[in-house]
Order: sequence, then structure tokens, then C-alpha cells
Amino acid sequence: MSAIPQQILARQKSALNTLVAAQTAMFTGFEKLVDLNLKVVKATLDEVAQKSQQAVDLKDPQDAAAFSTGLVQPSAEKALAYGKHVYDILNSVQSDLAKLAEAQIAEGQEHINEAVEQLSRNAPNGSESAVALIKSSLATANSAYESLTKAAKQAADVAESNLNAATNATFKAASDAAEVASKAAGRARRA
Repeated sequence: MSAIPQQILARQKSALNTLVAAQTAMFTGFEKLVDLNLKVVKATLDEVAQKSQQAVDLKDPQDAAAFSTGLVQPSAEKALAYGKHVYDILNSVQSDLAKLAEAQIAEGQEHINEAVEQLSRNAPNGSESAVALIKSSLATANSAYESLTKAAKQAADVAESNLNAATNATFKAASDAAEVASKAAGRARRA
């Protein structure tokens, strides 16, 4: 068998393996999201049952005010935690897909470099400058791709850092608001 059909078969096999890996990464992420949501629903149902029992046991309006104030902070914390878990899952899937894409691009670059090398070996005399121009263009394109990839990774890191800072600030604000409400309910009870 000739080398060209073998190369084609190898590339098709590689593409199929990459497709399967991408589908696996996405399905794993979906599976994690479903698992997270099932856990959240179960925990929510358990908490609703517990809080309902506590609400039934309330005796006066001041206790009801304190009880309702106490519901705010845990809910905010849970919402933030849920958002963080979803973000982590999606970030993991995106990272896996990016690694697969990088591997595919690297493999494509390798195939192009091999083709250029084969072209340069089989090029007629006098075409050395054209082959050198092609090689130079490929080197420039690879360098530009690496620079863009590095810049994109840095931008993603900055975005993640900003998201974490915003999440922490929101959590602090929710905690502070719940603390203020709790103190106000305490004062109302004493009055």
C-alpha cells in the first residue's frame, strides 16, 4: 500500500479520536451539571422541609422577622456556591476542548511542515527561493498563532480572576446585608 492512503487513514483515525474525545468531554461536563443539579434539588427539598417545620414552630411576629432574616444569607451563599460550581464545570469542559483543539492544530501544523519539506525535496532546481518564502510564511504564521494563543490564555486568566473577585465581593455584600438585617431583627425583638 502506498504512503498517501496510509497517511489519509491515519488522519481520519486521528480526527475520529478527537471527535470522540470532544464528545466525551462535553458529555462528562453535562453529566457533572446534572449531578450538581440533582444534589441541589435534593438539598433544597430537605432544607424546605426543615425550614417549614421551623416556621410552623414560630410563636410571635418578632421570631418570624428573625427567621425570615436568617433565610437571606444562606440562600445568597448557596446561590454563589452553585454559580461557582457551574462555572468550574464549564471551565473544565472548555479547558478540555481547548487542549483537544491545540493538539489538532499542532498536528495540522506538523502535517503542513511535512508537506512543505516533501515539496522542497521534490521542487525543481531554481525554486529554492519560493520554498524558502513558503517556509518563512509558515514560521511567521506559527509565531502569530502562538502569540494569539498566549494572549487569549492571559485574557482568560484575567477574566477568571475578575470573576472570582466579583464573586467574593458579592458574597461579602450579601453577608454584610444579612448581618445588618439580623442586627435589626435583634433590636426589634428587644423593643
